[in-house]
Amino acid sequence: MASYRPLDASGRPPTRPALVALLSCALLMIGPMAWAHAQSEPGSPEPEKIRQLLEQQRWLEIVNLVSTPGRSPDADLAYGIALAHLRRWTEAKRALRSGLAVRPRDPRFMVELAGVAFKETNYAEAQSWMSRALGLEPRNAYDLEFLATVFFLEGNLEAALKYWNRIAKPQIASFAFEPSMRLDSILLDRAFTFSPASTLELPDLATSEARIEQLDVFAASRFDLAARPDGTFDLRFDNTERNGCGSGKWECLFRGLGQLPAKTVHFDYFNIRSAALNFQSSYRWDSEKRRLKTALETPLGGKPQWHLGIGGDVRNENWALRSSFSGSVPLLGALNMKREAISAQFTDVMSGRWSWSTETEFSRRSYHNVYAGTVLTPGLLTSGSQLKQAFSLRRALLEVPERRLRIDSSTSLQAAGLWSIPSRSFARLQASLGLTWFPGAARHRYELGQLFRAGKTFGQPPFDELFTLGVLGDSELSMKAHIATRDGKKGASPLGRNYFVSNWEATRNFSPLPLLGIKLGPFIDTGKIADPIAMLGSPKWLWDVGLECKVQVFGLGVALSYGRDLRSGRNALVAASR
Repeated sequence: MASYRPLDASGRPPTRPALVALLSCALLMIGPMAWAHAQSEPGSPEPEKIRQLLEQQRWLEIVNLVSTPGRSPDADLAYGIALAHLRRWTEAKRALRSGLAVRPRDPRFMVELAGVAFKETNYAEAQSWMSRALGLEPRNAYDLEFLATVFFLEGNLEAALKYWNRIAKPQIASFAFEPSMRLDSILLDRAFTFSPASTLELPDLATSEARIEQLDVFAASRFDLAARPDGTFDLRFDNTERNGCGSGKWECLFRGLGQLPAKTVHFDYFNIRSAALNFQSSYRWDSEKRRLKTALETPLGGKPQWHLGIGGDVRNENWALRSSFSGSVPLLGALNMKREAISAQFTDVMSGRWSWSTETEFSRRSYHNVYAGTVLTPGLLTSGSQLKQAFSLRRALLEVPERRLRIDSSTSLQAAGLWSIPSRSFARLQASLGLTWFPGAARHRYELGQLFRAGKTFGQPPFDELFTLGVLGDSELSMKAHIATRDGKKGASPLGRNYFVSNWEATRNFSPLPLLGIKLGPFIDTGKIADPIAMLGSPKWLWDVGLECKVQVFGLGVALSYGRDLRSGRNALVAASR
């Protein structure tokens, strides 16, 4: 469920008034155009007379001429056009719908009804009528221009490009950057897969957005178009660039100290030498789960589509395995785990729809103060060094820009070998399918998300390679009413080698500022995790329901959720970093 972060910059050009005026002028000319195919019918006024009145824009005379009952469909069309220009919207729609009922496959009525809806600023209805008209005449240049403009005025650039591209539009006259940036101009130019004096294609925009996002030097960014009098456009790249510890002192402060309640501090440094070289690190001093994590990321070979990341991860954690995070439940096992790992990852963003990555990790783990109990078998507690190789593929399966709907998928395969006595090996296969939908006309106000994930392990992994369901405890598989820690120690939620998790959420965006995200809405999580050791996994399907508030500032955030485990009846109030 990847998403491109919106930004509403100040000083926006007067694009909307220019396009509204342009489209309004086009609507003035559509009457004679629509009448061009009219046929003379018995008992109807002379079509030639009506055509002349339409060309002369003598709307009141047309109304008086064809206002008698029992009009033909062509007379209904002329009557509706004239009434619309007289701003008698209700009567105009009634006349046009009357003609459409007789000729349900005549696109002229649909176009005129779309024009009335546009003049009433009912863009959703205008889109509906124009889509129906294009279903009958898919290559009509005027209809394509009309529909694309309506989508653009609504703030849906992707949908606008889908229809503009069919008529080789929009033509880009120039680029503008608001504000100017320190990022190397050659690197930025390579991130854009389009150029001035060319047509802005939707696939090129999606690819450019994906590569810009991978550079990770912008707290927020967005492409926008500004109309010019000659019908071309200026392309604006609105952005908030990170340099040093952030885009300003407040971001630096928030990124560094924003997770103090979780006993964690961050030190990040972005865009080193203006080359999108980023260093990120975090340190958690919690006595039960200490962790130091670092990462250095940079474009490879000066190409923004190629991304190289090198990282390190050191942990010293205490685990206490129990069947619940609350109540009187027995201790199933306990241990102290020390783990050190270094990794290198290469990612290739081939387009806005495809990307792949490969990662190599070398790690070493050891277990101390072990209380085996009923679950910690010798096979799980395999100490020693490990080499793991992973390959991942991500693809956008479906994009419907008119509906702001996107379905993404990912697949990853990992294979690892342990130098232990005896030596061991294992492999893991994971897949995900995610849907993101922004219903309604307002940009990103409402959001529906559904994410399915599944994983299976082959062979005998060490304890630290087991999957964990829940929140907190560094778990990536969210079940918001299952807390993965108890008294600060990990192990209070189900673990296992194979899993399935479904996360559904609906949120309302209350963000007052571009760099401040506030979303609130309900969630439903369901999942199951299995392991040959029955006490580790979940014997039944788990169901969590509740309400979550997500606050995000400068790319970092906190999610405050209140959930209920429908199996046990337990409630959980959690504040987790995201």
